[in-house]
Amino acid sequence: MKILKTIKYIIPVLALVVLASCKKFLEVQPKDSVSDTQTIFDRASAETAVRGIYRALSADNYYGVNFVSVGYLSGDNVQWTGSQSIVQQFIDHNVKADNATVSGIWLAIYATINRANYVIAKLPGVTDGSLTAAEKSQLLGEAYFIRALCYFDLARTWGGVQIVTAPTLSATDKNGIQRNTVEQTYAQVLSDLNTAEPLLPLPTAQNPVRANKETVYALKARYYLYQKDWANAENYATLVLADTKNYALLKPYGSWFANNVVGTRESVFELAYSATYTNGHRGQWQPPANSGTRQWAPNNTFITLVNDPTIGGNRSALVAKTSAGLWYGNLYYRSPATDPAYIIRIAELYLIRAEARAQQSKLDDARTDLNAVRDRAGLIATTAVSKDDVLLAIENERRIEFAFEGHRWFDLVRTGRAATVLGVVDAKKYVLPIPVDQLNVDPSLTQNPGY
Repeated sequence: MKILKTIKYIIPVLALVVLASCKKFLEVQPKDSVSDTQTIFDRASAETAVRGIYRALSADNYYGVNFVSVGYLSGDNVQWTGSQSIVQQFIDHNVKADNATVSGIWLAIYATINRANYVIAKLPGVTDGSLTAAEKSQLLGEAYFIRALCYFDLARTWGGVQIVTAPTLSATDKNGIQRNTVEQTYAQVLSDLNTAEPLLPLPTAQNPVRANKETVYALKARYYLYQKDWANAENYATLVLADTKNYALLKPYGSWFANNVVGTRESVFELAYSATYTNGHRGQWQPPANSGTRQWAPNNTFITLVNDPTIGGNRSALVAKTSAGLWYGNLYYRSPATDPAYIIRIAELYLIRAEARAQQSKLDDARTDLNAVRDRAGLIATTAVSKDDVLLAIENERRIEFAFEGHRWFDLVRTGRAATVLGVVDAKKYVLPIPVDQLNVDPSLTQNPGY
């Protein structure tokens, strides 16, 4: 894994001419750091600051590689083939507090939060006449949405964490803030989503690389699923699924990532990369024959499942084999590594609604949503009848559908199935340790039990 150098908590800003298109909005690369006195004073600097939030979100230690890898390495689809023992800790569910990957993820998420905090604090005071009220609201809404995603990821990974809502100038500025409870951390997520929702517009065209009102709906659906608020999970998933103009399941399964496509109707929210700012996932998955390192790979069990036409269907596109017979994951394959980071896909909304409906004993409706995903994969309709069987069928579908997207571990923890499926009976292992380097510099931080 790539381990980033210490992340500075100073919002990056570069004065740029105003760019018209959303694509160009995200192409500009901000500097690493500047003085706070130069930040967010006009339209150009406001746009650059928001670009900086997306850039932090896409960093190697966050959605670029490492945070996502925790979700699949800790599951049951992936094996480690490399030489870094810190990777095996996730597979063995024996993660140490001095694990450098854990530290890097923690720092990367808080760096993203800090960039969002700068926008939230500074943008309301900008009076540039060229920045319309609608544009200002959208930029502010994007900051709130990404901050909500950050705290959601912190809560499901570590439990309760320090809630910081004001910008800081250094990594130690938040020292002394006590950890909040997991309930308070999730409450912050919902608060930020509720604030973002009226600020963001409904999409007028399909554009998954920037947050909009329906992106908020999608994350709310996931949030309520984790909270076991089945009615709200169903309702918010429905709001997104109703927008058939901008979102749809694509056939066959590989249509949303194969042949170098980006920004398809399958994506509700994805992050863009370029030849000069690449996605680190590719190098970890591709084999040496394709100029990768294949640090991790699909395990034998998953290879059997995904290649079974009655289980994987056409999702066998997720794996490939070298001429020497070496299996590897093929979701991230482009050269240069411009593969998007897929954060929310429309398939997830179908399966969120299916699960929420099953939990409410709306079994026919649940099967309809489940079968939509199965049909796209080239599978026949589910034979599950009882509530328990339908829920298990949804769980198994999610395992294959999102195999390399970082959902599996979190799914098994939130449903209480980690002990049965993975044999992880110690519930203390369901969250990661607070990084020891953070404990050393901030005496107010307390370690999670069991570490």
